[in-house]
Amino acid sequence: MAQLKEIKSRIQSVRSTQKITSAMMMISSARLVKTQRLIQNLYPYEQTLYRMLQLLADQEESIDSPFLQTRTVKRVAIVAFSSNTGLAGRFNDDIAEKLKRIVANYMPLGKENILLYPIGEKVAKAVRNMGFKLQGDYNAISESPLYYNAQQIAEKLMEMYQKGEIDHVELIYHHFLTKGSQVIINEPLLPIEPKIPDGEKFAPSYIVEPDRKTILTQLIPKILKVKFYTAHLDSVTSEHAARMTAMRIATDNADDLSEELTLEYNKLRQQSITNELLDLVGGSFDSH
Repeated sequence: MAQLKEIKSRIQSVRSTQKITSAMMMISSARLVKTQRLIQNLYPYEQTLYRMLQLLADQEESIDSPFLQTRTVKRVAIVAFSSNTGLAGRFNDDIAEKLKRIVANYMPLGKENILLYPIGEKVAKAVRNMGFKLQGDYNAISESPLYYNAQQIAEKLMEMYQKGEIDHVELIYHHFLTKGSQVIINEPLLPIEPKIPDGEKFAPSYIVEPDRKTILTQLIPKILKVKFYTAHLDSVTSEHAARMTAMRIATDNADDLSEELTLEYNKLRQQSITNELLDLVGGSFDSH
C-alpha cells in the first residue's frame, strides 16, 4: 500500500508540473506570435536602409563618416543578449559560451579594454562569473524590446566610438529562423562596412537631394539604431520560440511519464487486489 501511495503522489506531482509547462508553452506561443510579427515587419525596413547605404557608398567617392572609419582595435565593446529567466533549453547557455569564446580572443587587449554590455540577467550572470564589470544594468529592458531603449544604448556606443573611447563594437544574439530553429549571430555594429554587390555601382541616374553627405549623416546613425533594435527584438523572438519548444517537450515528457506511472500503479493495484483475494480464499479453506 505504501508503494501505491508513493506512485499516486508522483502521478499527481507530474500532472501538476504538466499543467505548469503547458501554461508556459501557451504563454510563450502567444508572445512569439506578437514578436514574430514585429520582427518580420522590421527586417525589410532594416534591409532597405542598408541597401540605401550600399547605393550611396560609391567606391569612386570617399564617405566622410566617423562610423565608417576602421582603426586598430585597442578597446572593444561587446553587447550580448539573453533572457532574464531560464526554462528555454540551451538558449542562454549558448549565448554565454559564445561570449566566453569571443572574450578569450580579445584577452590580449587586457580585461580593462574589454567592455561588456549584457542585455538580460542570464548573460549578466555569465559576465560576473567571468570576472568582468558590467557596463550597466539592462535587465529591466531585456524582456520588452523598445526602439527608444535601443536608441539610447546605440547612441551611447556611437558617442564612445566617435570620441575614440572604443574602436570596435560587436553584437551577440539569437537570430530567429523558425519556431524550432534559432542560430547565434556574432556581427560588428561599429564600424559599418558598406559593401557594393558584385557588378553593381552607384547608379549615376539617381538624383540625391539635398546632397549625398547630408543624407549619409542622417542615414548611418539611423541604420545603427535600427540594427541594434532588430538584434534585441530578434533575440526576444528567439527566446519565446526556444521556451515554447522546451515547454512543449517538457509537457510531452510529463505526459509519457504520467502514462507510465499510471500503468505501473494499475498493475500494482491489480496485484494487491489479487493478493487480497488469495488471502481471503486461503483463509476460507483454512477455516474448513
